[in-house]
Amino acid sequence: MISVAEALAHVTSGVRLLSAEQVGVADALGRVLAEDVSSRVAYPPATVSAMDGYAVRAADVAEAPATLRRIGESAAGAGFAGAVGPGETVRIFTGAPLPEGADAVVIQENTETEGDSVTMLESAPAGRFVRAAGLDFDKGQVLLRAGMVLTARDVGLAAAMNVPWLKVRRRPRIAHMATGNEVVMPGEPLGPDQIISSNSLALGAYVKALGGEPINLGIARDDEESLRGILAGARGADLLVTLGGASVGEYDLVRKVLGDEGLDLTFFKVAMRPGKPLVFGRLGDIPVLGLPGNPVSVGVTSVVFLKPAMEVMLGIRRAEGPAATALLGRDLGENDRRQEYMRATVDVDGDGALVATPFDAQDSAMMAGLARADCLVVRPPHAPPAKAGERVEIIRLREGMISV
Repeated sequence: MISVAEALAHVTSGVRLLSAEQVGVADALGRVLAEDVSSRVAYPPATVSAMDGYAVRAADVAEAPATLRRIGESAAGAGFAGAVGPGETVRIFTGAPLPEGADAVVIQENTETEGDSVTMLESAPAGRFVRAAGLDFDKGQVLLRAGMVLTARDVGLAAAMNVPWLKVRRRPRIAHMATGNEVVMPGEPLGPDQIISSNSLALGAYVKALGGEPINLGIARDDEESLRGILAGARGADLLVTLGGASVGEYDLVRKVLGDEGLDLTFFKVAMRPGKPLVFGRLGDIPVLGLPGNPVSVGVTSVVFLKPAMEVMLGIRRAEGPAATALLGRDLGENDRRQEYMRATVDVDGDGALVATPFDAQDSAMMAGLARADCLVVRPPHAPPAKAGERVEIIRLREGMISV
C-alpha cells in the first residue's frame, strides 16, 4: 500500500500531453490553449473619444467659457477627414476617431450650441476623455497563455485581438466501464438484489466538466468473458477508467482480467479513505485507472487522481503555492494511517474566514452527502485530534472548465 503522494506521482507521470487542434474562436469556450496568442492589432486601433461631446484643442479651452466654430462631425466608423485648427471644434461621439489637431474632448453636457457656434462651459486639459491608440493592448502583445482554460472573457479578448482561430488541446477520450451483476442503469427494471448504476453517469459528467470526452463502455458482468468484451471497446482511448471490481473479493475480477490481457500494474492499494482499492497501470498504450465501486470513493478518487491526470493531458498550468485551507467547524478525533478525505460544507464566519464543517456521517456509499459537499477536508495519516477553529487543508469541489 503506497501513499497518496506516491500514487498521484505515478498517475500524473503515466499519462501524456495530448496533441493540439484548431478551433474557431466562437467554439473555444472551456478549451485549453496549446500555445501563446499575441494580438494581431492594437486596441483601440486609433485614438478615440471616450464620451459624446466635442473634440477640441486643449489650448483653445484653457479658459472657459470659450466659443469655437464647429467644422464637422466624427462618428464611430465615419471619422472626420480634416484637421482641427485654432478656434475650431468637431462634434464627436463615443468610440469615434479623434480628429487630427484635437487633443481633448469636452462632454456635451458642458456645452451650449447656437448654429455652428459651440460654447465650452468648462476647460479640458490635453487627454481629457480621450482613449489613446493601444491604450488596452498593442499589436504583437501576448495576452493569452498556453495552458489556460478559456473563459467567456478570454473568448471576447481573442476576438478583439482579431484572432479568428485558436490552437487548443484535443479533448481527452476517457473510456469508462462499470462492473457487477447487481448494477442496472437508471429506469431499467430493478431486481431485489440490484442497485442503480450512478457511478458511470457521475464519472461521465465529471469527465465532461473537466473538458474531456467520456466513452461509456457499459456495464461488465461478473464474469471474465463479459469483462474482456467490454475492454475491447477501450481501443483508441487516452485513458481507461474502471469502476468497481478492483478489490480482493471472489467476484472482483477486474485486476485478474486486466492482468491476463497484459496489464503492466504500477500499484493496486493506496493509503487513503475512501478509495483504498485503487489500481493504476498500463494496458498496451492505454493508461488504466481502476477506481473503487462505492459512489463516494469514485467521487473522491476522481478529484484526487483523475482530475490531475486530465490536467496533464490538457497541459493545464496548475496553480503554484500552498494548499487551500479553512478553519475547522467541529472537533475531530485522531486519524489512522490512511490519509482521509472528509466531505464537508463551507461557510464564512463573521470575520470573513472560511469554515469547513465535516459531516458526521462519512460512509463511502452516501452519495447525497457527496452531492451537497462544498469541499473535502484532508487529514494526513496519524493526524492527532483537532479542535474546532484549527486550520485544516481543504480541496474545494469546484467542477467544470467553463466560467465567466
